[in-house]
This record gives sequence, structure tokens and C-alpha cells, in this order.
Amino acid sequence: MLFDDTYKTIMHPSEGLYRDKGSKFIAYLYPITSENDIKEIITILKAEHPKARHQCWALRLSSDRSVFRLNDDGEPSGTAGRPILNTLLSNDLTNILAVVVRYFGGTLLGVSGLINAYKSATIEAVKNAEIIQKTVNSIFRIEFRHHQMNEVMKIVKEEDLKISNQNFDLNCSFELDIRQSQVNKVLERFGKVEGLKWK
Repeated sequence: MLFDDTYKTIMHPSEGLYRDKGSKFIAYLYPITSENDIKEIITILKAEHPKARHQCWALRLSSDRSVFRLNDDGEPSGTAGRPILNTLLSNDLTNILAVVVRYFGGTLLGVSGLINAYKSATIEAVKNAEIIQKTVNSIFRIEFRHHQMNEVMKIVKEEDLKISNQNFDLNCSFELDIRQSQVNKVLERFGKVEGLKWK
């Protein structure tokens, strides 16, 4: 299989709601870039929902979709975090945290009822989300002389590269965001510019 340098995530947080036998399941999706984001989000949700019985969650991180975590928060094992995660997997979403807040309605739902409720709430939040595709990029810093500006800018423009952190002191430098599948081609082109360095 060719290396896929794109992944799907969500643009903004979104919500979904599912009710069953008086219990209310509110799903929240958040775009995240690190596991460090979880604690703050859970703390905020706990403050917003002090009477909720459970805050179950799952996350998926990294462009190769390899990192995942889940938490049943006191629900029977496998009835909450796993169905939430499976919904993220089946929609192929990553760099995302899904939290489902449960208000207990007084009637036990049983294992299959819980699995269905956590999954259904997450599906609703996914339906309400704006799903976007992003590319896997590497950042390179290139350094060159002023008189090479036109030559460098021609490559930047033709390869549709994003520039950040420009510097035009004695020498010029850019940080470039280069899509993974373009890296070899772009660096080969820059390699033909005499004296240009990258790291």
C-alpha cells in the first residue's frame, strides 16, 4: 500500500444527544493534538455537568492513527469507552477526543443497552461535526542568500508550500511546511539552488 499522507479529523467541537429509558447521553467531540488536552476538557465537562453519573471517553491521536486510549469511568468494562472508540475507528477519525456524559435515568440499560447508547450518542456527534482532511507535513528550515530569493520563491509557489517564520537578516531563512509525499521532490529542487541549506 502506498503511504497515505492524509488523515481525517474535525474542524470544531461538536455535540450529539441520545436518550434511552430516561438516561441521557451527551456526546462531545473535540479536535486535539496531544493527550495533555484531555484533563482540561474533562475538568470543564465535570464542572458543566455536576449531576452526571459518568464521563466516559475515547481518543485517537497521530496521523498514522496508532495512538488510542479509552475510559469507561465506572461503567461495566467494554460498555462505554470501546463503543465510543469503535465509532471513531469506523469513521476513520484521528486527533480527536470523544467524551460522552451520562445522566442516569433510574432504569438499568444492561450491557447491550449501554453499548448501543454510548455508540449512538457518539454517532450523533460525528454527524454534527465538520469533518476535514489534513495532510501529514514535515517542517524544514531553509537558509539562502538574498539574491536567491526569486529562485526559492519560484519553487515555493510552484510546489504550493506554506511559509512560516520568515527571516531576512544577513541571510534569509524560512520554515516550510512540506507535505510528506512531496518532501523528496521539493528537497531535490532546493538541492539545485547553489549554497542553499536545509534542516
